[in-house]
Amino acid sequence: MSLSTLKDRVRAATTEQPAADATVQDLAEDVKGPVPAQLHTSAQAEGDDVADQALAWLEQYGNDFTRALPSHIDVKVFLSAVRAALPGLVHCTPASLRQALLTCARFGLIPDGRHAVIKREGKTAVFVPMAQGYVELMYRSGRVGSVHVGMVHENDEWSFEPSAPAPLDFTHKPRVDLPKKERGAPILAYAFCWMASGARSQVIVLSREDAEEIRDEYSAAYRRAVESGKADSFWHTDFNAMWKKSALRRLHKVVPMSAELVALLKADEAGDAGEVQIIHAPAEETHLQDDADEAHERAEESQSPQETRNRPLPRKRSQPRRTTRKGRKGARR
Repeated sequence: MSLSTLKDRVRAATTEQPAADATVQDLAEDVKGPVPAQLHTSAQAEGDDVADQALAWLEQYGNDFTRALPSHIDVKVFLSAVRAALPGLVHCTPASLRQALLTCARFGLIPDGRHAVIKREGKTAVFVPMAQGYVELMYRSGRVGSVHVGMVHENDEWSFEPSAPAPLDFTHKPRVDLPKKERGAPILAYAFCWMASGARSQVIVLSREDAEEIRDEYSAAYRRAVESGKADSFWHTDFNAMWKKSALRRLHKVVPMSAELVALLKADEAGDAGEVQIIHAPAEETHLQDDADEAHERAEESQSPQETRNRPLPRKRSQPRRTTRKGRKGARR
């Protein structure tokens, strides 16, 4: 039976796990035959035997990665980034690593630490889109002209007045002339978009307290890291990156959304919760487009002129009071 969709291919691949406790390192040691030179050049140069063998094993599924990746991303570039991450992933199960990498490929993101990361949690590999990955998919929607994400430091010049018309409602002048230490600690993360139509989205502004509340309420990965005592979640290791990413994620309520971006949000949430991510891959689920359309309608409302949004609702005109026959007789009396 031919496997026509990415979901079918991944399910087939992930059912081939040789043993419950097997890892990529175990499977890599069994790789036989020559390694394709065109895909393995960077790995050979590195000289890490375990990672090299693991990459050789992954290259057996090169056709699956080629089909999953969009046409503008070369499989050699993708696998080169994978090779750099493999030393930290060789203790993952083969099924979870293939699943995480195929999901990453399907979204057209490179696991380079900027666009996406493949993270190990126990023996499970998890696909984690980073802030630049969200930005990349926003641009691909064709509705977003530019995306701005930043952090306000203590000694920067800035103002935030939500009731003022755009773009006067938010301004930020970073003190790049000062040494980093003199700029002070970050106090706000923000994100906004300029649309292809020329309109500007609402500005999302998050304080550190806001970010901590988001972390505590929504991040299962953070709670697991705290409970285990390992403190190895991204909220522990790179709080500022997660702070900015949280601002970007909140943009989905106020900017036009593509089905692919909706799917990325769902995959990100699934990975954080420890759930299977491939079921959220885009293109196979029609309800994602419905979610995207609803988000687009909300975005259009948020981008309408301020005076239109503040205009009171039209009031229904009162109709002349009709007098009954009995009323008219009573009146004559």
